[in-house]
Amino acid sequence: MKKVLFINTGGTISSSYQENGLTPTQSAENILAEIPELKEICEIDAHNLMSIDSTNTQPEDWASIARMVHRSLDQYDGIVIAHGTDTMAYTASALSFMLGTVDKPVVVTGSQVSILAEHSDSKKNVIDSFLTACGEVAGVFVVFNGKIINGSRSSKIRTRSYNAFESINYPYIGLVENGKVVYTEGVFANRGTARHPYNDGYASEVFLLRLIPGTNPAIFDAIQGLGYKGIVIEGFGMGGVPFKERSLISKIEELMKDGMSIVVTTQCPYEGGDLTIYEVGQKVLEKGVIPGYDMTTEALVTKMMWALGQTTDPAGVAKIMATNYADEVSLPADTASL
Repeated sequence: MKKVLFINTGGTISSSYQENGLTPTQSAENILAEIPELKEICEIDAHNLMSIDSTNTQPEDWASIARMVHRSLDQYDGIVIAHGTDTMAYTASALSFMLGTVDKPVVVTGSQVSILAEHSDSKKNVIDSFLTACGEVAGVFVVFNGKIINGSRSSKIRTRSYNAFESINYPYIGLVENGKVVYTEGVFANRGTARHPYNDGYASEVFLLRLIPGTNPAIFDAIQGLGYKGIVIEGFGMGGVPFKERSLISKIEELMKDGMSIVVTTQCPYEGGDLTIYEVGQKVLEKGVIPGYDMTTEALVTKMMWALGQTTDPAGVAKIMATNYADEVSLPADTASL
């Protein structure tokens, strides 16, 4: 029988109603006690790393989880992490980069309803996660509502429904059906073009800017003044950035000359951006911004933090951002060898 480590970090799955609303109160042992069927799947060790609502999750917590997973992988066949849903995709993406190329399943899961509730989705999600953690496909995954999702392609797209998570611009790794894991034919998770070692370094000074019509160019002065080292800009459509009234191009160019790393992506979650198609994309691309391609917002933010944790040299950051580490990005053929 395989052996799996269960790490509890909090979230709705471990919450109960308190004076100020749902609050994480249940331990890893409490959660496991509600699902006795798990004993038939594998041996389980439990560890309580933290107990927080995932809205309170910080990059420091990603590093703590990564360190716990890294030092435990040799002792277990797989790892399951209970986590709040609100920032689960950020954590799964961060782990995809920090953990390096893993040779075992690392599964992040949670629920929309507490483990203590009568009609909770938590039991199914946890059982499915342990089945996945005992599987043969390695990588960092989000398992939710019967779907196995590449961690760096996951995103929460619904606030209440049990099918809260989707795989963005990438096939499901597999499904869990009737107690069996069925992998998608031809899909191999976390096997990007570049194998990489464990590295939990990061720089949290990354700002996410979603453009709206009328965005004041002075926002970039404020961002720089606050000490940010990188910006992820969500442009319009394919990633377009205004260059006429209230042009943002000159301010972007100024910041880049000062050593700021800037990614430009699309606000649309599906199908990715392409800065080469329209003039509003080409003008900002000419200034040397980093294209976001089809990466999720969560992957872009965490990858840039991780990149800046390794180097502040804009060329070095650009090279990391243009490298596929965990199947987080579909690169054009002419950039795949960077």
